[in-house]
Amino acid sequence: MALRAVLELLDIIKMIALGVLAGISFVSILTYGYLSWGNLGARGQGREDNDLDKPTSQPHIVFILADDQGYRDVGYHGSEIQTPTLDRLASQGVKLENYYVQPICSPSRSQFLTGRYQIHTGLQHSIIRPTQPNCLPFDHPTLPQKLKKVGYSTHLVGKWHLGFYRRDCLPTQKGFDTFFGSLLGSGDYYSHFKCDSPGLCGYDLHEGEGAAWEQDNGVYSTLMYTQKAVDILSRHNPRKPLFLYLAFQAVHSPLQVPRVYLEPYRTIPNLHRRKYAAMVTCLDEAVRNVTLALKRYGYYDNSIIVYSSDNGGQPRAGGSNWPLRGTKGTYWEGGIRAVGFVHSPLLRNKGTSCRGLVHITDWYPTLVTLAEGQLEEDLDLDGYDVWEAISEGRPSPRLDILHNIDPIYTKAKNGSYHAGFGIWNTAIQAAIRAGHWKLLTGIPGYSDWVPPQTFSSLMTHRWHYEKVSWDQGKSVWLFNITADPYERVDLSRRYPHVVKKLLLMLAQYNKTAVPVRYPPKDLRSNPKLNGGVWGPWYKDEEEEENQKKASDNIINKHPGRRKAAGKVKKRKLVGRRAKA
Repeated sequence: MALRAVLELLDIIKMIALGVLAGISFVSILTYGYLSWGNLGARGQGREDNDLDKPTSQPHIVFILADDQGYRDVGYHGSEIQTPTLDRLASQGVKLENYYVQPICSPSRSQFLTGRYQIHTGLQHSIIRPTQPNCLPFDHPTLPQKLKKVGYSTHLVGKWHLGFYRRDCLPTQKGFDTFFGSLLGSGDYYSHFKCDSPGLCGYDLHEGEGAAWEQDNGVYSTLMYTQKAVDILSRHNPRKPLFLYLAFQAVHSPLQVPRVYLEPYRTIPNLHRRKYAAMVTCLDEAVRNVTLALKRYGYYDNSIIVYSSDNGGQPRAGGSNWPLRGTKGTYWEGGIRAVGFVHSPLLRNKGTSCRGLVHITDWYPTLVTLAEGQLEEDLDLDGYDVWEAISEGRPSPRLDILHNIDPIYTKAKNGSYHAGFGIWNTAIQAAIRAGHWKLLTGIPGYSDWVPPQTFSSLMTHRWHYEKVSWDQGKSVWLFNITADPYERVDLSRRYPHVVKKLLLMLAQYNKTAVPVRYPPKDLRSNPKLNGGVWGPWYKDEEEEENQKKASDNIINKHPGRRKAAGKVKKRKLVGRRAKA
């Protein structure tokens, strides 16, 4: 009897305790719900919520692109540079350790936004320069345009570098709801001015389709772009899908950084490396602040963060790709193998590394599919949906990468069809990866290895480099990249049958190539003719004729304006001569 009484008493105590806990939980749920909806209401500026305003099943996508960050210039690749945020996000996500981009700025950005190789967009050669009437093609929907079709709000903060000679080349005409940043490839981090050559200088900070003079407070661009990204997150309703493309100017030259970030690196004697390291740490802090904003404003649990560099580092500007061979601007691994990772609560296998082939063109189909968008057959994509390879560790659907075929780059003197077994002219700069094999032809670019001790003195001296002498006279190289990622053992003579196979692949790809678009300088691009601003200058003949008629009508009504109009006509004449 005594035992039964004790047990009954324990049951009563248990029921009371459960009731108290349930009450606390209920109050907590009510409190959490009230705070969440209250915050959303504040962000929505009085928007009334209803039953249709349900959380999106589509993930928020944040794509962060660093500029010129070298393969070694992240903590988890053994760098002396402090990147605690990147290290933590990568370790909690999936590191991409067989990830490729292009060796220079514009091509990487074009491939990200179109999902197509350069040979299929006409951008095979070099970058898009400020004075060129050239930009991203008009015949293909961009990634943000595809995302907008399925309800995404799309934003670009940072560097564009995909042409601006016409208004319809601008980011806001290519699928972005908003744009804040620079149109060119580089410029001063504080003043936002850029000189393309002596006497050809202009302002390059834009919001929407106009110069952002009122936004210019001399703020360092990494900090300014971070604040703009956080502002977008604070204003948007996280129950609606968001695509934020955050393309930092850092760590591209010029080497500029707030003094406070230099202090941890005062022991680095090489001034370029010291400034570069400080810029990377500032960038790391920026990524931290964006990640905190994703959590603060309710995006994080349904978000995908992709981090990538656009090309390899430039040692002469403080970057390091060690132990990879080559630098930015080359088709050696140091120019095209990039720092990259995915961080997301939606990943199935976190804390892993993906060693399957992944290329920057793959983000287009991968992100459109995750966003529940459509990939029509006539898109002719070169990218693959690699989400299962990244998230679940499955084999990558990508088996090869065409790094590029550039038919107008400087030809290799000793290259020929004979050297290419009658299949391919090895004088042409080209590079391709298939499985474990990588083939290069023509002049791949600066081919030395640049070890860490290069930065041990105030000046980078040639004798610190690992010079290559046996490459002289060569126009074909073959490497097993899996076994030899540092490209130290050329196997082209040992495996001629593999060389032939890859040359055939190059020839087949080349049959699908469109002509290179690399127009000459147009003098009408001079910012002096555009209010001191780098911006659209080109008008087609019909638009130019209509403008002339309108101008003539004004002059006829106001004879006093003839003198000013004469100056405008003179400028247009100069522009037409330059175009001719």
